[in-house]
Amino acid sequence: MSLRNKKNLFRRPPQVESSKAQIHTKFHKIPEIKFEDQQLTSFSGLLIFQLFFKRIRLKDKLKKCFSNLKVSPIFGHHLVVLLLIVHLILGFRRLREIDYYRDDPLVLRLMGFKKLPDVSTISRSLSQMDTQSIANLRRLSRSFVINGLQRESFGRLTLDFDGSVLSTKGHAEGSAVGFNKVKKGARSYYPYRHHQPR
Repeated sequence: MSLRNKKNLFRRPPQVESSKAQIHTKFHKIPEIKFEDQQLTSFSGLLIFQLFFKRIRLKDKLKKCFSNLKVSPIFGHHLVVLLLIVHLILGFRRLREIDYYRDDPLVLRLMGFKKLPDVSTISRSLSQMDTQSIANLRRLSRSFVINGLQRESFGRLTLDFDGSVLSTKGHAEGSAVGFNKVKKGARSYYPYRHHQPR
């Protein structure tokens, strides 16, 4: 085999761009869940989230977070964020694990897609998000939490913070002997980041 043929053999196929009509689709009706033998996938629990996301108008609210960006890709930034939310709900952490449910009809229905974006498309979309967009997302997230707390009217809230214990030698300032299952009896401290008020 010649050197030219070897290069052609390992060359990646050219990327084919898709139109929005080839990617997006609309689902208005929520499938009815019946306690019988239905052709459901292992991700059928997403039906509940599809209804929930629709009621809180999550997709529209996410879209407003990126209204300051001029770029309007086929896979909108708000849809990429929604896909990451679904990704976490399904119990996945790495982007490449999208391949586990890439062709799942219930995931595609929830997203309103005919096909899911690949990892490079998601990474590119994330890199295009600017500081303002991220601030808008944080503001939206806070509003969901605060509105939920106000709606429930809890009498008491317990905040549980997890930290990492760092051991130190000698008597460093701020260190003390406490629970340290790695080095029992060693002086340790919990690092934290101090945020200046704005």
